[in-house]
Amino acid sequence: MAILRFRIYWEEDDATYRDVAIRHTQNFKDLHEAILKAFEFDTKHKATFFRSNDLWQKGREISLEKYERDYKVAPLLMEETTVGSEIKEPNQKFVYNYDFNKNWFFLLELINVSKEENPKVNYPATVRTEGIAPSQYGTKGLVGDKLAEVEEKYDLTAGVDGFGEEGEEGEEETDELGAT
Repeated sequence: MAILRFRIYWEEDDATYRDVAIRHTQNFKDLHEAILKAFEFDTKHKATFFRSNDLWQKGREISLEKYERDYKVAPLLMEETTVGSEIKEPNQKFVYNYDFNKNWFFLLELINVSKEENPKVNYPATVRTEGIAPSQYGTKGLVGDKLAEVEEKYDLTAGVDGFGEEGEEGEEETDELGAT
């Protein structure tokens, strides 16, 4: 059974992405739920995928449900459409739109196809995480491992109180003219 590995970029910051592995026989609803879980979003809003090309132009729509709007062509439904059936080229791309009010866009790119299924993995699965996910509803608190990661990256422990060495005790400050 083929395992498809997608790199899913948050459209606003391509340094923030998740790699998700999914069986080619699983459907787009499974992929939709895996993306939301990987980026720590809830499942309360409308969503749709679009098959895409190298320029990220939207093609055939694969929707969670048929929404009340005009369609040129009726969308495929996520529950009825397997991911493997929509792979038309080796680096197939999709555009994923979640929450039509906030318009969260994610860009999916097929980066690997493997015949080897890992029996220890429950597919679909997030297999790589880069960057801090955007907050779905406002600011996201940095806690635990994420705070430690930011502290290491930016060395937040050095100079904790935020003051430099200038004007330390025992030193007299002078102005530009040399007066104290």
